[in-house]
Amino acid sequence: MKVLSWNVRGLGKLEKRRSLRNVIKEKGWILMQETKKSSFDELFVRCIWPDDDLGYIGVDAEGSAGGLLCLWKPDVFQLKDCCGSRNFISLSGLVFHRHDCVIGNVYAPNDSRDRSHLWVVLANLKASFPKPWCLGGDFNEIRSIGEQKGCVRSDRGMQEFNEFSNNLQLVDVPMCGRKYTWSNLQLGVCWRRIDRFLLNPKWFEWFSFKLWGLPRTLFDYCPLLLKKDEKDSGPKPFKFLNA
Repeated sequence: MKVLSWNVRGLGKLEKRRSLRNVIKEKGWILMQETKKSSFDELFVRCIWPDDDLGYIGVDAEGSAGGLLCLWKPDVFQLKDCCGSRNFISLSGLVFHRHDCVIGNVYAPNDSRDRSHLWVVLANLKASFPKPWCLGGDFNEIRSIGEQKGCVRSDRGMQEFNEFSNNLQLVDVPMCGRKYTWSNLQLGVCWRRIDRFLLNPKWFEWFSFKLWGLPRTLFDYCPLLLKKDEKDSGPKPFKFLNA
């Protein structure tokens, strides 16, 4: 079980699509934000997706702003229901034909008031999609002061975001490999951790997950990879009881 989330800041350049295709290899699920694509067709999606088997759903950008795209392997996820808006896609279905769940792709607005409205919309959606949630994406908000450096502080935004995740009983998966996910790449650099995965605790009963922040390469945002912890503890010790 591998889920990749990435704010790609546009898919118009061939160089970006090639870089994305290389990272996507052997991933079961891809959540992309800010595609800046006004429409999707299967031919375009397949230039990104390396496998023959493909499931996908997208939300078109408005002009050159926004855009969401979800890609998955049909043998990993079996879709039953979905809904979405400019800022999220919510997909309900089965993982590996046995785990009934909801996977969400989130791209939160830059404006704090619009973000507050999004938290309310998602919280209300929980009644229609009650199965264990996994939300990944660009939430455009931090959860603590330690998640940013060189940026303007917003206590109210942090409080509302924390209340949202706590009320929905979602666990913020700790990130390994790096501390921040976004940088403005300007003089007097601002760093923030605004991309993350929020999971219902039930997911940790199904999978032993770890979250990794990958190198940023051509993008302003680093991709996030949620994957099963494959830590090798070595061979089991040999025991012999001479009775």
